[in-house]
Amino acid sequence: MKKLCLLACLTFSLTTEAQTPGDAEAGKQKATTCAACHGPDGNSAIPMNPKLAGQHANYLVKQLKEFKLASQTGGEEGRNNAVMNGMAAPLSEQDMQDIAAYYSEQTLKEGTTPEDVIEPGEALYRGGDLERGITACMACHGPRGNGMQLAGFPDISGQHTDYLAAQLKAFRNGTRHNDMNGMMRDIAMKLSDKDIDILSKYLAGLH
Repeated sequence: MKKLCLLACLTFSLTTEAQTPGDAEAGKQKATTCAACHGPDGNSAIPMNPKLAGQHANYLVKQLKEFKLASQTGGEEGRNNAVMNGMAAPLSEQDMQDIAAYYSEQTLKEGTTPEDVIEPGEALYRGGDLERGITACMACHGPRGNGMQLAGFPDISGQHTDYLAAQLKAFRNGTRHNDMNGMMRDIAMKLSDKDIDILSKYLAGLH
């Protein structure tokens, strides 16, 4: 797993050098239509919609590109979501860069972790489960859940519990399949519903 993370990091760093940087001020104007679901500053008030504030810009661009790809391929490729496909479809490359730049500069509002979840959540997040072949989440997302920008691994700290749980289940059942080298699907398929509940609650307060 660590080798895969290193390979992804090297590959991503090579492919992002030529990208045009986004204009956060332009992105603020372009993101007005996003506010209904994600909040004006990227801190969604809806638990099933992700917080975008403080997220790595390159990760946001990747997701927008894949939503657009899904809209063009009827969901056969990219990341398929009925709402986001339509939102991403008209966006240009520069639009995506600008919107991503804006959200990446916003401040994430931290969540909380229930007391009874801290110990088992920390154990699974930091240590994984060798017997079941579950790699520690922090191998790619870091000890505080901030991810790795150059490698394209997202910041998952402080994210809504409902959204995190839904994405882990989507990776587990294969309905979401835009993860790098299938790494998230490989890990998620080994997680039980209890594991997912613990991790999603733990991450909500990790920062």
